[in-house]
Amino acid sequence: MLIAITRLVSPAINHCELTHLERVPIDLERARLQHHAYEETLSGLGVEVHSLPEEPYLPDSVFVEDTAIVLDECAVLTRPGADSRRPETESIARALAPYRKLFTVQPPGTVDGGDILTVGRTIFVGLSSRSNQKAIDQIQAFLKPYGYTVKGIRVTGCLHLKSAVTQVRADRLLINPAWVDKVDFPDMKFIETDPSEQYAANALMVGGTLLYQPAYPKTRSRLEAAGIYPMLVDESELGKAEGALTCCALIFKVFGEI
Repeated sequence: MLIAITRLVSPAINHCELTHLERVPIDLERARLQHHAYEETLSGLGVEVHSLPEEPYLPDSVFVEDTAIVLDECAVLTRPGADSRRPETESIARALAPYRKLFTVQPPGTVDGGDILTVGRTIFVGLSSRSNQKAIDQIQAFLKPYGYTVKGIRVTGCLHLKSAVTQVRADRLLINPAWVDKVDFPDMKFIETDPSEQYAANALMVGGTLLYQPAYPKTRSRLEAAGIYPMLVDESELGKAEGALTCCALIFKVFGEI
């Protein structure tokens, strides 16, 4: 069984952190309706959705992915790169504790979950404005006993690694080659985003289904040409807060209590 931890959109979302986008007004009601539809989509795919209450004083808290890495064997609580986001991990720790042994990244390490892409037993971590080598070293120490390799990847031009590349099949990545280098992902095949759709590399695999934003039709055509037909889910209002589909849930398998 799959569980998804999500969180309701904060009423303070218009005060979110921004790095690469200009601030424009976010329609709170529309963002909430879209996010609810996203949760309903996950439920429809057989995922048990655990929706946490909103955090009125934590604007970015809907982006729960940034707070943890959840693997089959354990979970790692992150230390987000933006000071304002660090309190978000407290409630996520409580939500994950029944399911996984927890490790916690300590200062001076900083890492956002949006910078973490797990492909098999390799964990790629974006070296971005939010995530540093000190955190990568700690994550490697936590996960080496479980047989994982952790590899830092240089990211330019965008907020997180998964703004630039995500997994869309077992052996295939959707990638914006302007923001991350293909050579850093050996033994993988690639579908490149259309150059006119900069933010089109973010997609979310849920079992055998790929969720994708309707805002990127040219890149979607490239996916379909490769035999990948995504299910469209619109989270465009949260995109104004530099969010994306992968950001809005922590999805993991349930094996029983630890």
